[in-house]
Amino acid sequence: MKRFPVHISLQQRRVVIIGGGAEALAKARLMLAAEADLTLIAPKIAPATRAALEGSVRLIEREPAYGDFRSAVIVFIAGLDREAARRWVDAARAASALVNVVDEPSLCQFTTPSIVDRGRVTISISTDGAAPVLGRKLRADIEALAPPRLGALAEFADLYRPSVKACIPADRRRTFWERFFDGPIAARVLAGDETGTHEEMIALLNRPQTNETKGVVHIVGAGPGDPDLLTVKALRLLQQADVILYDRLVSEEILSLARRDAERFYVGKAKSNHAVPQEEIESRMIDHARQGKMVVRLKGGDPFIFGRGGEELEALQNANIPVFATPGVTAATGCAAAANMALTHRDFAQAVTFVTGHAKGEADPALDWSALAALKNTLVVYMGVTKAGKIARNLIAHGRAPSTPVAVIENGSRANQKILKGALSELPALIDAGGIQGPALLVIGEVAALADGETLLSIADRKGLAA
Repeated sequence: MKRFPVHISLQQRRVVIIGGGAEALAKARLMLAAEADLTLIAPKIAPATRAALEGSVRLIEREPAYGDFRSAVIVFIAGLDREAARRWVDAARAASALVNVVDEPSLCQFTTPSIVDRGRVTISISTDGAAPVLGRKLRADIEALAPPRLGALAEFADLYRPSVKACIPADRRRTFWERFFDGPIAARVLAGDETGTHEEMIALLNRPQTNETKGVVHIVGAGPGDPDLLTVKALRLLQQADVILYDRLVSEEILSLARRDAERFYVGKAKSNHAVPQEEIESRMIDHARQGKMVVRLKGGDPFIFGRGGEELEALQNANIPVFATPGVTAATGCAAAANMALTHRDFAQAVTFVTGHAKGEADPALDWSALAALKNTLVVYMGVTKAGKIARNLIAHGRAPSTPVAVIENGSRANQKILKGALSELPALIDAGGIQGPALLVIGEVAALADGETLLSIADRKGLAA
């Protein structure tokens, strides 16, 4: 470690910037965020710099003078040639100020890090001036992992520090705070829902401190399979989880992003093959949470669009387990994007309807085929491959044109995705010829004609079956 990182308060302390261009403006914005008493001096101040800073910074348009550095804590020099910069470095140091010269590490007494700002939580990254772009990349990675309301959580904890000190013996405080930050109250503060959290915190402080803890469950959407479509919040929860229960549709690439030492349990389902019954999945989540663990129930797509998320949410609430929902990119939008196809289009479809081809048990879903056929908009069918023939016949029998375009998207957004398209009357033949096994999505409507993909003819050509 060549430089020791220190976070200092600059509130109402004098900072001087020599320079009037874009680099000086960038430093000025940093100092204003730190509430410094800021002066910017340059022979010529760029119009953009003046416009951005006028009214909040002392702007002096002239050559710097030695007296300008008197009582300054920090001096930045930006946009000057090396010889001019060196002269003002000496003047600033003589006034006992710390000096930073932009893009001249050898002249700097300190460097400015890349900063992740979450209010009371500040994370800084420095490469000692050797690789600033690397520092910015690391900052972007940390920005993705640091919850936006991390500062609010720190404020909440700070509010209760005196109470914790008064109520919790010194030898148990660290354990208390570790459990708090992994617990349901912290999760609610981070989620922006602080309703009742103060009452819960007071109750927690007044509760006898034992080794028993109460865990939390997050029902999380993993998206259609491409790890780049995982939400930032879902990634953060995966890297914090003690236990992960995951479905068949969750890709290995997404699982590889999870915390290494998390317990993982496969609870996937396929048609007529439930590896773990639904009731047992719910029981497992409840049991793990009651052991004080942070549980992530990871589901492909979005948990609340044909993903049984609603059933699991209800079971956890009935068991008085804190539970939070994190949506994912659902298969419909993910697969449509993979096929370069819009689900709505001003010329072809002013609405989209999501239905399932698979109801509870082995029964057909109770769908109003007359209404679905009459809409003439986009119809997206989840879990419809095995009943594609019946779906096509019902729609045609109730008035949908046999020539209506359809698209079949298997493993959408993944490396092994397959996209086929044709007419509604061809749907069963299209699935059979393309060897579609699932998971797959059926898109029915005029927009399907715009999708990338193979047709029956192109499949036949590829297989060498064309006449």
